[in-house]
Amino acid sequence: MKYFVNEDSIVRKIWGKADTTLFIFAGSAAEFALNKAVDWLYFTGRLPADPLGRLFSTVTYARQIIFAEEDAALASIDKITAIHKGVEQSRGAQIPDWAYRDVLFMLIDYSIRSFELLDRQLTLAEKIEVFNVFNQVGLRMGLTGLPANFIQWKQMREDHLQNNLAQSTYTHHLYQQYKKHLGWLRYALLIKVQLLLVPQRVIELLNFGKPTWIKPILSLYKFFRRLKIESILRNTLLPTDYKIQIKKLDTV
Repeated sequence: MKYFVNEDSIVRKIWGKADTTLFIFAGSAAEFALNKAVDWLYFTGRLPADPLGRLFSTVTYARQIIFAEEDAALASIDKITAIHKGVEQSRGAQIPDWAYRDVLFMLIDYSIRSFELLDRQLTLAEKIEVFNVFNQVGLRMGLTGLPANFIQWKQMREDHLQNNLAQSTYTHHLYQQYKKHLGWLRYALLIKVQLLLVPQRVIELLNFGKPTWIKPILSLYKFFRRLKIESILRNTLLPTDYKIQIKKLDTV
């Protein structure tokens, strides 16, 4: 049986833990709010109306690729491509190539950053493996201008951060929606976690201050994690409506 991602891949280990997966999307949520193509996320109205629901639908697609047999994973990628083409046809315009690359680059970067924040430093070979998996997704989607290797990706990632992000009315509205759906405590936690995760350029644009009090909470969580009782703390912090879905994300 052939899988799109090898069974012993570091990518499966990263995406097989609920908290790491949630951190990946916490970081991505910050960048989505700043991306100059964020208007595309608003076109259908689904993201601002239900940001948590969109999070879990995106997680579902990503995991269908990472943990599926090769044919099923390729079918999921093709479905994602078709969905985006349908949105483009509805709007009568094309999503910029750089915007597609931005999303792919976020998945690579935050997979690495989230695992390193919660577990350990990745080796260069492991980082290259993360890059290769998601670059294959991009190639299957027919994206243009993809980096040839991990080193080139790092250069392109920095260029994208400098040129494709900006504060806008979408930024403020999207964060208002995050707060509305999370409540003030979970929203405050989201902000602080993002400040630990995101690149300096994102921190500067968001201007949300410093991580401060989240660091001891994270240290406590990581201690619970080593004891394999982290769900006790996690369940007190996450929305009740999504606890079952979050629990299902733990597969390794």
